[in-house]
Amino acid sequence: MAETERFVAAVEGAHLGTPVPSCPGWTLVDLIRHTGSVQRMFSGLLRRLVQERPLSRDTALDLPASDDGYPAWLTGSAQMAAQVFADTDPDAPMWAWGADPHARFWMRRMLFETLMHRVDAELAVGLRPVIDPALAADGVDEFLVNLPFAASFAPKTAELRGQDETIRFRCTDRPAAWLVRLHPDGFGIDPNPKEAPATGTADATVEGVAADLLLLLYGRLDRGADVFETSGNDDLLRRWVANSAF
Repeated sequence: MAETERFVAAVEGAHLGTPVPSCPGWTLVDLIRHTGSVQRMFSGLLRRLVQERPLSRDTALDLPASDDGYPAWLTGSAQMAAQVFADTDPDAPMWAWGADPHARFWMRRMLFETLMHRVDAELAVGLRPVIDPALAADGVDEFLVNLPFAASFAPKTAELRGQDETIRFRCTDRPAAWLVRLHPDGFGIDPNPKEAPATGTADATVEGVAADLLLLLYGRLDRGADVFETSGNDDLLRRWVANSAF
């Protein structure tokens, strides 16, 4: 609920026709409608503990009659999700498109979906987003763990192949780092790196505070921004950014 509350606080009083620069072609009302719809759809999956990929995404959205009803509608979507979370065992097995086939996958996924669109809303109305460092680091982990499974809706990830080239993402404000390895047949976080992810060698490295790394992975910050320290193979970093859109 906390991320939705911050989202609603950002858009209340704003013109809902305001463009959202980080989501080209969308306005605030599109952003709200998308976020609330995803919350309701995920809540439905959790409520049923679906065991197979759904054949349809049809969800009862109960959209408001006019645009000025959207902030309250988004709050209602989050309340619905919170109730489903409270009623659901996070360890319950269920279908998930990512790495963890349990209810907790969807709870975690919904959190970061909402967080990123809260950021989009704040950017659209001229606010500077603030993200808790521990939460941001978990978001980086959630993104990198699940991205190799996202090909059905992120087809460019098929281009993330290599000959064991590595990219290190390291937080400068948290004791957290990830070593991603590109194989001939796929990519993913290296579970047994020869050297510790935070200190070992890598073909390319990006360092920054956790919140900025999260925004980088989601395409809300450019890798050339002065908040990052990059080193190593710049072409490899460029290829990662070009093909890892979620």
